[in-house]
Amino acid sequence: MQYFQAVRIGKERSSKSQMLLFKLGGFAMLTLTTKKKDGQFIPIGEENLVAVIHTADGYVTILVDAEGYTKAQSKALEKDAAMEIFKKAKESGIEEYAGEKVEIWTEQYPTVQNELK
Repeated sequence: MQYFQAVRIGKERSSKSQMLLFKLGGFAMLTLTTKKKDGQFIPIGEENLVAVIHTADGYVTILVDAEGYTKAQSKALEKDAAMEIFKKAKESGIEEYAGEKVEIWTEQYPTVQNELK
């Protein structure tokens, strides 16, 4: 797949995730649209799984694909606000991401939602 095709498909998938998270939390940023595997760019996965991470700015609710690549994120929030969005996502039928780490841009973050329950 050519890079531009991967970006186009990935942007469509991530934009859907962004709108879904926006409906749940009132704000959402699109993050990744592609990932690199075996030297090739491929679109971000179609799945939407929810998790919470802790950054230097606060707690962030995210939607990731099955491999933990972040598609959309909330703004940095207080712990309770991030968990409220997480709970709304689960109540709406979005499954929890079971992995221990997620990737945003070039950084990895551990998931913390299980520590906050």
